[in-house]
Amino acid sequence: MQTASKKVINGWAMYDWANSVYNLVITTTFFPIYFTAVTKKEGSDLVHFMGRDFVNSSLYDYTIAIAYLLIAFSYPILTSIADTRGNKKSFMQAFCYLGAVGCSLLFFFDAGNLWLGIMAFMMAAMGYVGSLVFYNAYLPEIAAPEDRDRISAKGYSYGYIGSVIMQVIGFALVLYF
Repeated sequence: MQTASKKVINGWAMYDWANSVYNLVITTTFFPIYFTAVTKKEGSDLVHFMGRDFVNSSLYDYTIAIAYLLIAFSYPILTSIADTRGNKKSFMQAFCYLGAVGCSLLFFFDAGNLWLGIMAFMMAAMGYVGSLVFYNAYLPEIAAPEDRDRISAKGYSYGYIGSVIMQVIGFALVLYF
């Protein structure tokens, strides 16, 4: 097998550039802080959701856990369909768009629409993690066995670079605006 062209390799690595930004900015830094601040009412961390009271940070954790659990249960079915039909690109695109729409809807999340915030965050999380298995499945197709480590490391490093750039931009926006 021959390694794909530089254009294909860079395209594959750039997906990691964009995808890793979600994980750092939405999952671990800015959104958790925003979520807990928005859902804090009158000094209380309790949030009433679906007939129950939750600690706001726990509700955040439950939301991401449910999103990942749904993807974990659907992976065996979706990956077998993608493998037998050869359409993993369609699945990767669908999850990418799901994540993009979810992240876009987070713009409208505030204290008055908790349901929207929870659903948008679940969509974003499912889109992020759902696309990863299909993204990773492309590596053996685009890289010869002797080049896989190098190309995988390139994607990984692009992911870190993209994440750090967006993190710095995010910190600048928070500090100066």
